[in-house]
Amino acid sequence: LREVDAIFIEEIRKAGLYDKIWQALADLLPVKSVGVQGDERTYREVCTLRAVTSEDAMTADWYHMPYDVLQRASTRICNEVSGVNRVLYDVSSKPPATIEWE
Repeated sequence: LREVDAIFIEEIRKAGLYDKIWQALADLLPVKSVGVQGDERTYREVCTLRAVTSEDAMTADWYHMPYDVLQRASTRICNEVSGVNRVLYDVSSKPPATIEWE
């Protein structure tokens, strides 16, 4: 999880978006996903990426991350983090969702 989070934050910083986002985080879901790496089928972890804007944490809007940033982060995560083969971006606002997953 730390590797996924570090890649996500690094890509946000490289894109010059870090100061526009109130909080950004990654999480692993308790499910496995089928994928293909090389010529083999794999069953690996699914991670979520989330970035929000907020004034006070009582409400938050999901950050409209540019697709190129998401693409770079997803590609790097799947290629560099052992055990992850699927990346999702959380577009839920607070409310009804919370900022962090529980």
